Amino acid sequence: MSITLISLISMGAVGAVLAAGLVVASKKLAVETDPTADEIEAVLPGANCGGCGYAGCRAFAEALAGRKAPVDGCPVGGAKVAALVARILGMEPVEGATRKVAQVLCKGGRAEAKLLAEWEGPRDCRIAQNTQNGSFKGCSYGCLGLGTCVAACPFDAMYMDENGLPVVIEDKCTGCGMCVKACPRNIIVLAEEPQGVHIRCRSLALGKDVRVVCTVGCIACRRCEKECPVNAITVEDNLARIAYDKCINCRKCVAVCPMNTIEYQEGKPVLKKLRAS
Repeated sequence: MSITLISLISMGAVGAVLAAGLVVASKKLAVETDPTADEIEAVLPGANCGGCGYAGCRAFAEALAGRKAPVDGCPVGGAKVAALVARILGMEPVEGATRKVAQVLCKGGRAEAKLLAEWEGPRDCRIAQNTQNGSFKGCSYGCLGLGTCVAACPFDAMYMDENGLPVVIEDKCTGCGMCVKACPRNIIVLAEEPQGVHIRCRSLALGKDVRVVCTVGCIACRRCEKECPVNAITVEDNLARIAYDKCINCRKCVAVCPMNTIEYQEGKPVLKKLRAS
């Protein structure tokens, strides 16, 4: 028998042994998956955005299968996915769930807010905030305008306008909250989509100091608070704040705000009847 033939037979035998070993190992080391989690994962959007609070859709599916997460916890899938998950788990569907979208609570762009210097560092709000406390902007509470929130959005639902402010495209926004986490000044919040009245300021400075650095900042004059018919607005720490769960979009506060800080989004409905039903 030739050396070549012997080598081929030997190699074949070794290969067969290794293959058999791999088959045995694959069976012994195989990780069993939860079929319920598999079924849930199949109906999730697959965005892996982390908006649910878990490290991706698979982790969220496993938490749902183990009854450790709410069925309506996926902001991207919304009510439709919540209904599918509830059906898989044999639960009653969640009713009254409303889609949430991001809202930027600052109107102080380059035209309205005082700029003390041009930022020469990386285009990252977190770096600017951590290295110089954002001191190139006169307002120490407002938008830094470097677009970190836009870069963080996984759905291309935001862009920077010519005035240096982030703009939310509500039709694309999924309410995942990635922009909220990315903003070092906490000026972005999630609000129910029908909510159309927003106080676009986060400054805690005294009114007289606000006027020096911004033409649209809240001066805590309390006119909005006094005018609101449903007590949805309160002024604390020199800043007017709105309780979205009370606001009915009546716009009376918008009309009396002397600084044009409060804004109404055209097309949003009056919520009085909806809230009362």
